Amino acid sequence: MATVLFSLAGSCIQKVQDIITEEAIQILGVKHDLRELQQTMTQIQYFLKDADRRRIEDLAVSNCLGDLRDAMYDADDIIDLARFKGSKLLAGNPSSSSPSSKIISCNGFPLLSCFCTIRIRREIAVQVRSLKKRIEKKIAELGKTLLKLETEPVGSISLTNMRKTAHLVEPNLVGKEIINATTRLVDLVLEYRQKKAYKIGIVGTGGVGKTTLAQELYSDQKVKGAR
Repeated sequence: MATVLFSLAGSCIQKVQDIITEEAIQILGVKHDLRELQQTMTQIQYFLKDADRRRIEDLAVSNCLGDLRDAMYDADDIIDLARFKGSKLLAGNPSSSSPSSKIISCNGFPLLSCFCTIRIRREIAVQVRSLKKRIEKKIAELGKTLLKLETEPVGSISLTNMRKTAHLVEPNLVGKEIINATTRLVDLVLEYRQKKAYKIGIVGTGGVGKTTLAQELYSDQKVKGAR
């Protein structure tokens, strides 16, 4: 995940660098917004290097990286959209060498074209700024998570990340005491099977085999036949 995200961020950063001076971007007036987005995406790479250096594998980190990966795909789309919209405006503009463009201009383009770009410029700028805030929020979350992991004692493991399913009891690995206790409990269960409701409690200190005994009782063929 980190490798893919690092590559995506690098690709978007370079893409912004390539188009930032194009006329299509200048006519939209979103050069500054794209430059700030580029700087924000650069921060992602710094955090990725830090996480990779410390070999961090954590569920919360993975979730943040997944969200940032999605944001990079959106960034790529927005960059393409800005170039497309700007190119479309350029195609509909008079030549910059025309007398009118020399007399009255705005950012090097005819004044009329500047008025036409206001709506599109706002549309692109809003998307770029919204994405920038979204990325910054995820970077902040990632930073907090990395800091938390940094302060955790060495060897500590998150229960959430280590939650696994395993067989509690292997077959045919029970002692004589469990076998004898199971036999007595089976007889007790069968003795009270005619009653509508009854409870049998298994108590004892930790590690004495309560779970094993309960599983043996539940799996006993006589008990199964009496259900």
